[in-house]
Amino acid sequence: MADDRIPITREGYEKIKAEAEHLNGVKMIEITKRVASARELGDLSENAEYHAAREDQGMLQAHIDLLRSKLARAYIVDPSQLPKDTVVFGTRVTVKDLDMDEEETFELVGPGQDDPDKNRILTTSPIGQGLLGKKKGEVAEIPVPRGTLRFKVMKISFADN
Repeated sequence: MADDRIPITREGYEKIKAEAEHLNGVKMIEITKRVASARELGDLSENAEYHAAREDQGMLQAHIDLLRSKLARAYIVDPSQLPKDTVVFGTRVTVKDLDMDEEETFELVGPGQDDPDKNRILTTSPIGQGLLGKKKGEVAEIPVPRGTLRFKVMKISFADN
């Protein structure tokens, strides 16, 4: 990717940062203690507790590394500085599905704030990418595995987080 920076609000950044600190400062210490106590049980080649604890430790470290990578690539966006008439990061956009004749509202957010159950979708998702840059009245054609979604932009506003 030419630009792999991730737009994020201050709230989303702080949420990811807190999770990474908790995992590294609390969970990693717990798992390290499990590894140490399992090591004391003897022969490591046949010690299932030791191998399970080491695997958990590796998976936790990978998750911490992923969170730190997101933080390193993140840039804080101030929604008040964004255009009000275009679908951009932080907007709430109401669209009409032209094939299903139904309206749906999405909020375009960054990592740490996404919640599909509340229609808070990542700007990097296929729907988010398809809607970015559109203005009221424009149609977004978004290729998805089951075909192409056709959304007409009906309304653009900013979420009141």
